[in-house]
Amino acid sequence: MTARTPATTPSRYLRGTRIPTLVFRTSAEASRHVALLIAALVRTNNSAGRYTVLGLPTGSTPVGMYRELIRMHREEGLDFSRVITFNLDEYYPMPASDPHSYHAWMWENFFKHVNIRSENIHIPDGTVPLERVEEYCAEYEDKIRRAGGIDLMVLGIGRTGHIGFNEPGSTCTTRTRLVTLDPVTRRDAASGFFGEENVPHQAITMGVGTILEARRIVLLAFGEHKAAIVRRAVEEEPSDAVPASHLQKHLDATFIVDEPAAAELTAVREPWRFGPVEWTPSLIRRAVLHLSFRISKPLLMLTDDDFREHHLYELLREHGPAQRLAQRVFDEMLRTIEVNPGGAVPQTVLVFSPHPDDDVISMGGTLIHLVEHGHTVHIAYMTSGNIAVFDHDALRFTDFVAAFNDYFSIGPERTAEVAQHIRQLLANKRPGEPDKPEVLKIKALIRETEARAAARSVGIPPEQLHFLDMPFYRTGTIEKKAISAEDVEVVVQILEQLQPAQIYMAGDLSDPHGTHRLCAEAIFRAVRQLRRQGRQFEVWMYRGAWQEWEPHEIDRAIPLSPTELERKKLAIFKHQSQKDRPMFPGTDLREFWQRAEERNRHTAALYDQLGLPQFYALEALRLWQDDEQ
Repeated sequence: MTARTPATTPSRYLRGTRIPTLVFRTSAEASRHVALLIAALVRTNNSAGRYTVLGLPTGSTPVGMYRELIRMHREEGLDFSRVITFNLDEYYPMPASDPHSYHAWMWENFFKHVNIRSENIHIPDGTVPLERVEEYCAEYEDKIRRAGGIDLMVLGIGRTGHIGFNEPGSTCTTRTRLVTLDPVTRRDAASGFFGEENVPHQAITMGVGTILEARRIVLLAFGEHKAAIVRRAVEEEPSDAVPASHLQKHLDATFIVDEPAAAELTAVREPWRFGPVEWTPSLIRRAVLHLSFRISKPLLMLTDDDFREHHLYELLREHGPAQRLAQRVFDEMLRTIEVNPGGAVPQTVLVFSPHPDDDVISMGGTLIHLVEHGHTVHIAYMTSGNIAVFDHDALRFTDFVAAFNDYFSIGPERTAEVAQHIRQLLANKRPGEPDKPEVLKIKALIRETEARAAARSVGIPPEQLHFLDMPFYRTGTIEKKAISAEDVEVVVQILEQLQPAQIYMAGDLSDPHGTHRLCAEAIFRAVRQLRRQGRQFEVWMYRGAWQEWEPHEIDRAIPLSPTELERKKLAIFKHQSQKDRPMFPGTDLREFWQRAEERNRHTAALYDQLGLPQFYALEALRLWQDDEQ
C-alpha cells in the first residue's frame, strides 16, 4: 500500500521545487520555527564559547520572528551577549535618528529588547557622504569577514524578487553597494512613509554575492501577494531578473513560507502531479474545478479522458467516472448560491470591518440582502483608519467646521484658535512624519462620518454602528502593536452585548498592511473564548480589497443584480477620503469601487464558465472552520 500525502499538514516540505521549500499553515508558525532555529544556533555557540553571526532583515515579514526571540530572551533566558549582527540594508540618504530608518526600526522592534551589545550591531550607514559610499561598502564587507562570516542569514523577498535591496538585474557576484530602488519597491514602501513621494530613491544593500557567502540562509515569505514571486524564485531557472532565484545555487538555503505564499506552487495547486494523495472532499472539489478551468470545459461536459490526460487518473479510478465526479462538484457549487445569507428567520448579524470601508467594499451587496430580508445588521468598525486620510482632507474639514461655527455663531473665538492650531500642525509637518493626536482625531472623525453615510446607503441606521477604536491600532503609524488581551476583550464585549447568530469578518489574513490579520486574530481568540463557554454562532469570512476567494474555497455566493451592484458602488463612493486615490492602495492602483466591481463580475463569470446559473455579479464568502477545535 502506497503511503498517501495528506492535503494539509502543520508543516511540510514541497516536492517539485528547485530549492527546499517548507510550508507552514500560518505566518505565526513559520516565524516561530525560524526563531527556534536562531535560538538553537545561539545556544549551541554560547555553550562552546563561540560568537554567532546573524544577517538580519527588516519589514513586516520578520516581526513575528523578532517578537518570538524577545519572548525567549525574557522568559527562557536566551542570551544574545555573544551575538554579532549585520543588517542587510538601509535607505540612502537616511539618518539613523529618522523614524523611517532601518536603524530606528531594528532598535524599536528587536535590539532594545535583548542583550546584544551595541558594538556588535552593524547596520549600513545612510549618512555616509556620497563620495565615500564605495569605500564604506568595502569596509562593511571587511567587517563581515573579520567577524568570521555570517552563520545564518535571514531574508525576506520583495514582489520584484529582490533580497535585501538587490533589485532585478542584480547578478550573483554583486557586493555591498549603493543601489537605485525599483518603482515597485518604492510603491510597496509608500505606506510606511505616508506616500510614495517620501520614499528615498536609493539604498545601501548587501550584494547577492555577499548573501550567498552565508553558511546558512532562510528566506521568509508570507501572504498571497508574495505567491507569484515565490513560485518564480523556487520553480524557475535562476535568473538576474529574480535575484532571490540565485539562492538555488546555495548548498543550505531554505524558503519558509505560509500557505498563502505557497498558493501558486505546483505542488500546492496540483499536488496529485507528484504521487498519490488523500482524496478528501475539499481536494476532490479543487481538482475537478482546476480541470474544468484548465481545459475551458463546463463541469458537466468533462470526460474520463480529460481526467486521464491531466494527471487525475487516480481520482478517476477511485471516485469516477467523470460524470459522477462532475455532477458531485456541480451540485456542491450550486449549493453555495444563496440569496438570503442570514437564513429564513430574522436574526441579529454582526459585521466586523477592520477599516471603516471594508464592509461595503467587500460585502456591500450581502449587507443589502441581509437588511432587505429583515435581519438586524450591526457593523463594528474595529479601527479608526485615521492614518489613511490625506492632510488636505483634514484641512478641508477644519476649514468647514470653522466656517460652520462662524456662520451659526458657535464659539467663534475658540473655533478660530483650534482651527489655526490644526493648520500650523499640518504646515509644520515634515514629509513622512506621523500626525499629532489632534490631527489624528480629525482624520478619525472624517472616516467615521463616511462610514455612517455608507452604512445608511445600504439600509443600516446609525444606532447599529459601533466604533471600537481597538488599542493595537493606536500608534499613529503603519507599525501596529501585537494583539493583546485588551483587544480581545473589546471584541468579547460587543459579542456578549449583541449576541449575534452570525458574524462576518475579513478573512484575508495576509493583508499587506497587517490590520486585517491582527483584527482577525482578535476575533478568533474572542470567538474561541465564548465558544468554550457554550456560545455558538456562524463565522463567515469575506475578502478585503486585495483579492477574492478562489472558487474551490467558496462556501457561499450571494448574487447581485445590476441595481444592487450599483447600490454597493454608491456606498463605496461615500468614503470620499479614499476615492480617486487612496493613501495606501496596495498593489492595485485602481479605485476600491473598480476593484470591487471587477471582482464581483469576475466571480460570476467563473461560475458561468463552470456551467452554473449565470449571474450579473457574485460576492463570495467562506465559512470559518476552527483548526484548534
